[in-house]
Amino acid sequence: MTVRVDWRASCRLVGTVLKWLWVPLLAPLGVALYDGTGVVPFVAPAAGSLLLGVGLESLTDEPELHAREAFLMVSLTWLSIAVVGAVPFVLAGNGALAEPVNALFESMSGVTTTGATTVVAFEQHSRAVLLWRSVLQWLGGLGILVLAAAVLSQLSVGGAKLMETETQAQEFDRLTPRISKTAGLLGKVYVGLTALMVAVLYGLHAGGLAPEMTLFDAVAHAFTAVSTSGFSPRGESLAAFSPAVQWATVPFMAAGATSFVLLYFVSQGRFERLRTSEEFRAYVGVLVAFSAAVAGVLLASGEYGSLEATARHAVFQVVSIVTTTGYASTDFNLWSASAKHLLFVCMFVGGMAGSTTCSIKTLRWLVVAKAFRRDLFTAAKPNVVRPVRLSGSVVDEETIRDIYAYTLVSLVFFILSTVAVVVDASRVGLALGEFEAMSAAAATFFNVGPAFGLAGPLESYDPFPASTKLLMTFLMWVGRIEIVPVLVLLTPSYWRS
Repeated sequence: MTVRVDWRASCRLVGTVLKWLWVPLLAPLGVALYDGTGVVPFVAPAAGSLLLGVGLESLTDEPELHAREAFLMVSLTWLSIAVVGAVPFVLAGNGALAEPVNALFESMSGVTTTGATTVVAFEQHSRAVLLWRSVLQWLGGLGILVLAAAVLSQLSVGGAKLMETETQAQEFDRLTPRISKTAGLLGKVYVGLTALMVAVLYGLHAGGLAPEMTLFDAVAHAFTAVSTSGFSPRGESLAAFSPAVQWATVPFMAAGATSFVLLYFVSQGRFERLRTSEEFRAYVGVLVAFSAAVAGVLLASGEYGSLEATARHAVFQVVSIVTTTGYASTDFNLWSASAKHLLFVCMFVGGMAGSTTCSIKTLRWLVVAKAFRRDLFTAAKPNVVRPVRLSGSVVDEETIRDIYAYTLVSLVFFILSTVAVVVDASRVGLALGEFEAMSAAAATFFNVGPAFGLAGPLESYDPFPASTKLLMTFLMWVGRIEIVPVLVLLTPSYWRS
């Protein structure tokens, strides 16, 4: 067998990422020094990742990233960052995160912007450790933006190339012909949104509308809201804060799940891009429709005493789940079955392509709906040619097939994962209902975070057996990088000529 993959080139690029991982570790290190807590959990992985990165970079001089090498690089990058990111949790040696399996689960949840946690008692962990959770998620959100712009769209993963048509990214590329410049502009929008949210949240504190919101809380939540991630340094998530904080967080979660190419154009004053984007209109329509439906159910059941509280929790939780952020403004585990099932459906939607969100994404569902409607039409009139159009542009049939395949594979993965979670729970005698298992599988594979029942919004994934947590770690990894790169690595034809 002749191996046709230049794995050295892939590993060299992974090494470049690891070499600079010491930079984000400076944030929790600074907090540890300020608070007088342990610094070894951050110094050791910083030094280790630097040495490992330099070593991997020495494997080859000028790497050429072709399709095969890109698949390997994408998969290894997310996996290696998660492994390095788990080291501070283990070295800190406190609470559930001291267990290596839990630490890897937490780190993978962070870098994949999932938000599922194994933390049981937040007070057992230092502010530095809690900040590292948020930093991991912020990095994961930024990383997926660069990945989508530089790699996934070029590999046409699950129709990801369609993002260029829907957001008119070709014009964006003409303005910034180099990937590094494109990534730089996306990064500026990302950093700008994060800084704005810090200012808004701490401004609420200064104005007396959020007495519980410290500067540390403002930074930690800004990191994880804009990245649509959901880690909070508070065990009660956003339920620990005032209604003003919850309302203020909603637009930032929604913005994080909006295409950052569109956000760039908006930042340049070109608001017509929002109006002409069919995906954006569909995305907003989904948020409005599900929010109204959940609010109606909560109102009918008399869950909350006021109309404002009903609307706030309905809007907040729908936006949080659709955007795969996973914050909680209340314990929706206590909601009626109909309200919980509506939120469960939201897990499968996702935000826009080219954003920090996960799940299947609105763009793919929009193409599936349009293609299915076209197929019904042509079944009645077989002699009529009717192409699928998105924002006025024709979607080619190969892209439609890619999206159909990606959506089908995602649902099959979800079903098989649910079966595996149920079987493993039965093996260890863990009482786990079918709906709980389905929601836990969906929450990890689609990178949503909190589920229902045992893994509810104010609960923890710690009670799951280690084998299930390892499976969920794998699901988070596969789901974040859009399934295809990992599946390609598992095919024999990938490794031989």
